[in-house]
Amino acid sequence: MARDPSRPPPTKQQILEFIRDSKTPVGKRELARAFQVKGGDRSQLNAILRELKDEGAIETGRRRGGAGARTVSRPGALPSVGVLEVSGVDADGELLARPLAWRGAGEPPRVYVAPERGHPALEPGERVLAKLARVEEGVYEARVIRVIGTAGHKRVVGVFVRAKGRRDDHRIRPTDRREKTEYRVAHGDDRDAEDGEVVLADVLPARRMGLPAARIVERVGHIDEPRAFSLIAIHTHDIPVDFPHAALEEAGRAEPVPLGERTDLRALGLVTIDGADARDFDDAVWAEPDPDPSNRGGWHAVVAIADVAWYVRPGGALDRAARLRGNSVYFPDRVVPMLPERLSNDLCSLRPDEERACMAVHLWFDAGGAKRGHRFVRGLMRSAARLTYEQVQGAVEGRTDAVTAPLVETRIRPLYGVFQALLSERERRGTLELDVPERKAVLGEMGHVDAIELRQRLDSHRLIEELMIAANVAAAETLERARQPCMYRVHDAPSPEKAQALRDFLAPLGYRLAKGQVLKPIQFTQILQQAEGRPECHVVHQVVLRSQALAEYNPDNIGHFGLALRRYAHFTSPIRRYADLLVHRGLIAGLGLGEGGLDPHRPEDFTALGGEISRCERRAVAAERDAADRYVAAFLSRRVGTSFGARIGGVTRFGLFVTLDETGADGLVPISTLPRDYYDHDETGHRLVGRSSGREYRLGQHVEVRLREANVATGGLLFELLEGDGEDAGRAFDVGAAPGPRAGGRPGRKQARSKTWKKAGGRKGAQAKRRR
Repeated sequence: MARDPSRPPPTKQQILEFIRDSKTPVGKRELARAFQVKGGDRSQLNAILRELKDEGAIETGRRRGGAGARTVSRPGALPSVGVLEVSGVDADGELLARPLAWRGAGEPPRVYVAPERGHPALEPGERVLAKLARVEEGVYEARVIRVIGTAGHKRVVGVFVRAKGRRDDHRIRPTDRREKTEYRVAHGDDRDAEDGEVVLADVLPARRMGLPAARIVERVGHIDEPRAFSLIAIHTHDIPVDFPHAALEEAGRAEPVPLGERTDLRALGLVTIDGADARDFDDAVWAEPDPDPSNRGGWHAVVAIADVAWYVRPGGALDRAARLRGNSVYFPDRVVPMLPERLSNDLCSLRPDEERACMAVHLWFDAGGAKRGHRFVRGLMRSAARLTYEQVQGAVEGRTDAVTAPLVETRIRPLYGVFQALLSERERRGTLELDVPERKAVLGEMGHVDAIELRQRLDSHRLIEELMIAANVAAAETLERARQPCMYRVHDAPSPEKAQALRDFLAPLGYRLAKGQVLKPIQFTQILQQAEGRPECHVVHQVVLRSQALAEYNPDNIGHFGLALRRYAHFTSPIRRYADLLVHRGLIAGLGLGEGGLDPHRPEDFTALGGEISRCERRAVAAERDAADRYVAAFLSRRVGTSFGARIGGVTRFGLFVTLDETGADGLVPISTLPRDYYDHDETGHRLVGRSSGREYRLGQHVEVRLREANVATGGLLFELLEGDGEDAGRAFDVGAAPGPRAGGRPGRKQARSKTWKKAGGRKGAQAKRRR
């Protein structure tokens, strides 16, 4: 069949433009169809493609699963389906990934992972199989087909769906929102699970076509039971719960410590100050005006910490169990402790009127809060009182009770005196002052969420924080002088890329972040102070927060940027953080304070250990967040259809993340629900802009939203925007109104279309509080 002689053959440039405009690699069939090449003229098309390949203008490949189904694409293009490894998030909170099969020159294209429902919960290092579509030159959009996970991952957590008949298999619907595949469960593998129960199952080797098979190994509880929310997070993130028998035996043999050669601190009058719902008490404080006449107006303080190192010796069963956990994990209804209860809630908990072994540091400050000196001792203490933050704050403001009345002048006011001095020193250093609201789930007697409340931020909280920071600095300094290994808590300055992105965003608003000089935390704080009381205050806080690096544990000291400190280590919570236990051991060894120090004959690889416990910390944060999301979803599930005031907390090419004013709950407004239009994603300006309508959705903007869906199993919330002004106030955007405007040509840079635009006839087109 000959080609129409009146129609000239495609040129190399035309073929290259077609390939360039395609979002995925194209096959020869698509090329022939596009240019109406038929019959014998295909050989001419093949010859042109060979020339382009020889010139390096295109690459060839194969479609996934298609033997002989060859494709052509631009050099460096990604396949239509591929395996990605999550690499992190960008300044807008969008998830980034790296193609594993990248073999091109230089850096691979940037890949954004589209969230399906709720917040993207993928963690750096996880692998997914995803569909890939090019958005613009060097930028791809990925939609997850399934999570591959880490090597050896063979378990799934999900909701059990019992089959209606004996001939049908049961089903497990995963609670992980990234898992799109259901699992079938044979009748003999169901452990008599009931419909709606959360189960833990082993994934079985594939034996035939169809859904993958699984065998239930544990029944966790019904999805409607609040206790299930924490258990889902525990199982999903592989949080170790049960302690080995050897560790429990070792803890069971532990006994209270006698005074011996320890420093006697029992008569000092140390007190603990914690939250009303605290489950462990590992720090106690005391202060007095410094009696030294050379330090007029100065202060002497003592911070005492439970002596966990006495009980948890290097290489023992308790040590191995604690290292595996890395830290305790806190949920609204329970704690998964790093140490067995015999230690965490007994011998290492500084309960009032009970003698407890401790590591303590004496701290001396001048009137301005600068540290003049410090000294560590290994002691025996007796807490004079267990106080709460609210009690202490009330007492200093004149609202005493039976416990605080006799302590106000002798214990509480001196603590506030040293606190004021430390605040002066903090201001002198120029720290980063980010006020990040923290919310908590208030549980009723039956474990259901009664309310979501904003946690109070009192001066009594800050008092303890400042004393703990001072003790942590003293520990790092002492380890350096003693030439002992130190597990620093490091926090790097913002990367040059993030700093520049922040400059670009702030400049149009009239804020200036100096360029060409070393960044200091005070510069960010000054910007936040300038924004105070202005309409853009909230969004400025958001973008400054997102520009910051994550803190981590590392034996190589780079300082702590946020606290404006040259050296910093965690010393004050060895009950719940393994890093603090390492610091205690270093102090004991370096100062010759007895048994339980670092073993010189078994040196630790602190570099590997730092990475290990940093990963454990991230795992705990993710598990706590996931459980909190499910509690919030359960609380809001009774209010589907209700309207809420909210702020846009994230702007992505896939939609808007919003945070409710009332509860602080986060959810997604999918771009498919926005008014019909093309939407350009302005990455620098953190906004979506309708090409035809000019409608803007920007970071920090206050909006009205309606809750469409609250998925308790996954913790995902979906919202739709409501119009918030004029006579349309409270009315949902009408997705069925007259067709919206169309933009000519293919979508431009970082552009997205609402689903409603597509329905109107358009062409199918195109995520703390950080722990200190």
